[in-house]
Amino acid sequence: MSVQLKKGVLDLCVLSILAKQDTYGYDIYQSINNILGISESTIYPILRKMVSESLLETRLRESPDGPARKYFTMTPLGKRRYVALKEAWQAFVSRVDGLIEEEEATS
Repeated sequence: MSVQLKKGVLDLCVLSILAKQDTYGYDIYQSINNILGISESTIYPILRKMVSESLLETRLRESPDGPARKYFTMTPLGKRRYVALKEAWQAFVSRVDGLIEEEEATS
C-alpha cells in the first residue's frame, strides 16, 4: 500500500482503536501494523500530536509484565474528530468505489 495512503488514514485508525477501548501505544501500533504494515516509530508522533491537540489524554497504569504503561483515552473533542474523520472516510470510499465501478462498466 502507498505510503501516502497510509499517512492519510492513520489518525482515523488510531481514533478507531481508541473508540473501542483505552489502550497503550504498542498495542495501537500492533493493531494498525497487522492491517497496514507500518513502522513502530510511525505511531508515537501521531499519539503525541493528538495529545497536544487535546484529542487524547494519557494516564499511567501498572502492568504485570514490567513497568507502568501510558494508556491513551479519547477526549470529547477526540470523539467528535473521530466521527468527522469516519464520515469523511466513508464518503471518500463511496466516491472512489463509484468511480471504479463506473470505469469497469464502460470497459
